[in-house]
Parts: sequence; C-alpha cells; structure tokens
Amino acid sequence: MAKKKAAKKKMAKKSSMKKTASKKKSVSKKTPSATKKRVTKKKSVKKKTKTKAAKKKKQKKKAAKSLGRPRVTGDAKLEQFFKKDYEARQVFDFLRVETVKELEEFGPDEIVEKLTAPMMQTVKRIRKALAICNRCLKKDHKFALEFQRAILQEK
Repeated sequence: MAKKKAAKKKMAKKSSMKKTASKKKSVSKKTPSATKKRVTKKKSVKKKTKTKAAKKKKQKKKAAKSLGRPRVTGDAKLEQFFKKDYEARQVFDFLRVETVKELEEFGPDEIVEKLTAPMMQTVKRIRKALAICNRCLKKDHKFALEFQRAILQEK
C-alpha cells in the first residue's frame, strides 16, 4: 500500500508539473505587448526600491551630522571651562555672557563684528582727526582729501 501511495504522489507531481508547463507555454504564446507590460511593471517596482534606499541614505547622513551627546552642560560657567585662555575670557566679558547657552546664541561672524566694531570706529575717528589737521595715515591720502572736501561743502 505504501508503494501505491508513493506512486500516486509521483503521478500527482507529474500532472502538476505538466499543468505549470502548459501555463508557461500559454504565457509565452501571448502577444508581445503583454510581456512588455510585465517588464514595465518590474521596472516600476525597482524604482520604488531605489527611492526607499535613497531615503535611508539621507536619514543616515542626517544622523551622521549630529554632534552627539554634549560633554559640557549648557549651564556650565565659561570662566571655569576656559581657565587657561585669557583672551577667550576677555571676549566673554565683552559680550557679557557667562554660560555656554548664552554663548551659543551668537554666531562666529556676529562675534567678530561685535569685537571689531569699536576698533573700526576708533580708526575712523583717527583718520578724520588727521584729515582735519591736513595729515593722513600711510596710503590714506585719498580719504583725507575726500573728507576735507566734505567738510568744506558743509561750511
């Protein structure tokens, strides 16, 4: 009996194989437009997977740009953190900041502008005072002449 059952299973497998083979043949007998549609469907599926992969890469790049966990708290005093850097402490005094959080509110360009603005104003005052006395700094003769003309026009 076991032999009969095994024989029946083999016959069933063979008949199912023939059915799938006949189905495959019928697919190949279809018009070329049907096969083209299937190909285009496969391409669209591939495009979707590419976009998902691209999104994952973008997410990884965003995560890579993170600085990570801060090693210093925002409430940390700058004087303690920059004990040995006297010039940095002078900048903090000029900006009137005491904590890291307060310092983070400024951009690097903004800090440079705030630090150099008083010096720029001082140099302008020096140039004007020298121009009034008919004097000028090295390579600053043009400014002195223009300033004198502006003063004369006001009078």
